[in-house]
Amino acid sequence: MTSDRAGEQTQTIKLQREDEALVELVLLLREDGYRFTTVTPLTQQRVNGRPGNDFANDVAGVFGWSRPFSPELLSHRILALMRAARVLLTESDGWCRSRIRVSTLGEQIFVHSAYPTTEADSVFFGPDTVRFVHAIERHLQTRKSPLTRAVDIGCGAGPGAIRIAAAAPGAEVLMLDINALALRYARVNSAINRVSAQPIESSILTNTSGTFDLIVPNPPYLIDPKERAYRHGGGHFGEGLSLRILRESVSRLSHVGTFLLYTGSAIVGGIDRFKGACRELLEASNCSWSYDELDPDVFGEELEMPAYATVERIAAVVLTVSMGSNDETR
Repeated sequence: MTSDRAGEQTQTIKLQREDEALVELVLLLREDGYRFTTVTPLTQQRVNGRPGNDFANDVAGVFGWSRPFSPELLSHRILALMRAARVLLTESDGWCRSRIRVSTLGEQIFVHSAYPTTEADSVFFGPDTVRFVHAIERHLQTRKSPLTRAVDIGCGAGPGAIRIAAAAPGAEVLMLDINALALRYARVNSAINRVSAQPIESSILTNTSGTFDLIVPNPPYLIDPKERAYRHGGGHFGEGLSLRILRESVSRLSHVGTFLLYTGSAIVGGIDRFKGACRELLEASNCSWSYDELDPDVFGEELEMPAYATVERIAAVVLTVSMGSNDETR
């Protein structure tokens, strides 16, 4: 390990040397009081485009706003850890960039991809993440049955699973993703936040067995022309992957299990077609379910894309499916 401090965080998670350095880096930032709330890509673009924001002049500019920076801005220790973690980019003109962003959410802190998230394996973190985690927290606060086994499908940087593991330290918590970089960040974030959660490469629940008391997906739900894994949901308007996860997950719930899906739904002609598709899938099941619209209008800029020519708005929604009688809450 790179230090005793990092060692305390990684007792149950085996890390590669570069991941140990990344843990050490983020812990050092946190000890120095670092905090940053990651905004939507459009807001980040607008803020970075303001006069005087071309280059970073503080740590948040480097690790939050993803601005180029002079090496003299950071301490030798931070630069050394960035090199060891392979997250320091040095450009031909002598300016540097960070490959990662670091965001805080409550008392927890997370590594994820730097802005702009244009690479195919980018790991997204933003306002959707915050709404997703808050939906999980609301469920945990009202849950009556003990939580012994949980899984985060498409975990990304791992905030959902990590929040569950922190609330239920005795539970087995799995973090699933098909993206190797996401699994790296999820593993590192588990160590940073002192929780036990196991990263597993898996397409939905393919590489797992048994049932779960809690299944929490936050899948991509947009139509992305480049079909990047962190954005593209497929189907008519991005709902394809969410429906597939629902179909494959309900049968994997324990007798006290809950399926909590945070996703987006395209509203066409005032009709929420995703909700209708969920109703069709669930009508024959022995489950109760509820469907809540958390935010009526997200990613409005996507409506300029040809794929959304008939869409009025994209809503952020939460579908909750619980084992028991079919008693929909409208």
